[in-house]
Amino acid sequence: MKTYTSPVNTLQNLKNIIPPWFRFLIIVLLVLGIYFRFVNLEKKVYWHDEAHTSLRISGYTKTEFVQQVFNGQVINVDTIQNYQRPHPETGVISTINSLAVDEAQHTPLYYVIVRLWVQLFGNSVAAARSLSAIISLLAFPCIYWLCLELFESPITAWMSIALLAVSPLHVLYAQEARQFSLWIVTILLESAVLLRAIRLRKKRLWGIYGVTVALGLYTFLFSGLVAIAHGIYVIAIERLRFTKTVKAYLSATSLGFLAFAPWIVTIINNLSQVDRTTSSAQTRQSISSLVSNWVTNIGGLFADFWRYEPFFPDFNLPILRWGRFLVPLLLFLVIYAFLFLYRRTAPRVWLFVFTLSGFTALALILPDVIMGGQLSTRARYVMPCYVGIQLAVAYLLATQIIAAKLIVHKFWQLIIVIVISIGLLSCAISSQAETWWSKGSHANPEVARIINKTNNPLVISSNSSLNIGDLMSLSHLLNKNVKLQLVIEPKTPNIPNNFSHVFLFNPSQKFKSKIEEKYNLTMIYKRGRLWKLEQKNN
Repeated sequence: MKTYTSPVNTLQNLKNIIPPWFRFLIIVLLVLGIYFRFVNLEKKVYWHDEAHTSLRISGYTKTEFVQQVFNGQVINVDTIQNYQRPHPETGVISTINSLAVDEAQHTPLYYVIVRLWVQLFGNSVAAARSLSAIISLLAFPCIYWLCLELFESPITAWMSIALLAVSPLHVLYAQEARQFSLWIVTILLESAVLLRAIRLRKKRLWGIYGVTVALGLYTFLFSGLVAIAHGIYVIAIERLRFTKTVKAYLSATSLGFLAFAPWIVTIINNLSQVDRTTSSAQTRQSISSLVSNWVTNIGGLFADFWRYEPFFPDFNLPILRWGRFLVPLLLFLVIYAFLFLYRRTAPRVWLFVFTLSGFTALALILPDVIMGGQLSTRARYVMPCYVGIQLAVAYLLATQIIAAKLIVHKFWQLIIVIVISIGLLSCAISSQAETWWSKGSHANPEVARIINKTNNPLVISSNSSLNIGDLMSLSHLLNKNVKLQLVIEPKTPNIPNNFSHVFLFNPSQKFKSKIEEKYNLTMIYKRGRLWKLEQKNN
């Protein structure tokens, strides 16, 4: 028979049983967590997704950028970077318009904020990313409040902060010029406000909840899944009855979606462009590949130091590679945490975590399995699920370290030390890397080094594949003396002969074949990312 322990202790009593060592640990982890969010902000490659953020900041559309830059003329690196900074002739409205035209699936709130941010603090990589790092700090008070509303337990709230502080996944997205750190904050805030509105039953709180729904939707489209998960939770705890709480939820959510209606119209009007832009996420993967990615991403929520090898090839420490064997153990910890939560808490508690994690994950997993796709393998899209996982694990660890039996809380203290240590190790290693598993454009740092070593280089490329974003990314790594000649396929460039070295960057097979009609090509970087051109002897 299922039993649960009701959180009957008062806040003061719970404060009194928090071990002193745990309070000290929280302070240390908060300091380290903040440090890892701001250290080496500019070091990792500014990959193609982030470069598209900068394109939005400029207010130009991708079409305008391609037409004006991929015209076959020899240009400077700064010409490309000119489309990654704000301009007096474009404003916030231009940023919103470029997003609506090119990527309507990305909603505008973050992009408006980052546009205003770089106008104030400059458009360097560190400046653009610093906004996400600062926003990520708001997740700490939000998750603390959420845990108080859900568990009525400060020690669980502090444990959740500890896990969040050293979570490699959260640190990685806190250092990225994208909207995901803001999305995490809105998920936590929206959830905390919902629980408080249910508990206090005040119209004002339901109105605030409606505002958080709108904020979430304007931050990231998948916030709609969070609102639906909340609805399933509300209906479930109200036992499928049309109560005042259900009515209040429906009214507040409807207002939130109504406020989002203008962008819904924008998405509908640009569905064909949205479909083209997201086509890479619709590539079918095998079930085994999907499962492997899901498990790896769950492990990456707590540790990912074993992924160092592709990014530190000369860093030969086999013991770190063995860390991948921790993934099944971390998965077991997560499963046990959900079972523990189910057995030890009231339905109003475990149902919230189960719906937040389960529904938002299944909404992405089922289409990938049935129709093909890989959205569910991209950790940044499954953030609500990971928030639920962290809540479950935080409750398990917090409850067990104050267990009555000495041997029990000593064992779980050891588990806490291990989980926190592997998180810290992961953050320490990735903080020194040029790129990491969460980034694309992995080859760009080495490609740039090869090109920069030459005296008078020219880089040839086209608009195929991800080249538009990758070339914007590459521009942040190339020396100022590097020239580029970019074309729109199927055109080929008329290559001038006054350069000491001519390189071909990431060509499509057709583009490469046309170049080979006049030039000898030598691959000088793996997987055909970079080729050297030499004139054929007649």
